[in-house]
Amino acid sequence: IQGFFDIPTDNLFGAPLMARDIKDRLEWKNAMVVSPDVGGVVRARALAKRIDAPLAIVDKRRDRPGESEVMNIIGSVEGRSCILLDDIVDSGGTLVNAAEALLEQGAREVYAYITHGVLSGGAVARIASSKLKELVITDSIMPTEAVKVARNIRVISIAQLMGEAIERTASETSVSSLFD
Repeated sequence: IQGFFDIPTDNLFGAPLMARDIKDRLEWKNAMVVSPDVGGVVRARALAKRIDAPLAIVDKRRDRPGESEVMNIIGSVEGRSCILLDDIVDSGGTLVNAAEALLEQGAREVYAYITHGVLSGGAVARIASSKLKELVITDSIMPTEAVKVARNIRVISIAQLMGEAIERTASETSVSSLFD
């Protein structure tokens, strides 16, 4: 989308914020980063490298349209604190199902770090009643009151990242160095 504007634009990444939060709050030495689908592997691998953790992948398959998904886990998650990483959560269905599949495969606990928390419809209730230990989202989308009071959803601010990116863009200095 950057190519459609004639003003400076940059794609900002939440991974550095998430990596810092994981290292500050979790037993990350026993962590495993998990991509909830094959399409998110590059993103998950980058976070895994950043926190020096192994990577697992949830492989979703559906035999026929309308049938429920079968979730296969690629990687050994037994005894691990699993961290699901994705760019967006809307209904929360895939996230909740992935958490259950990881726990069934022996994961000790499951967290989710998602950049954009849309959380439409019954998503907050679905996540609140799930086996996810915690869902961490950024405030790239303003959290609703339901999100603010949910026991297992936490919001981290991207304000400092946005401010620094704006300042660097205005002063024509490197924005990419924010993500080193």
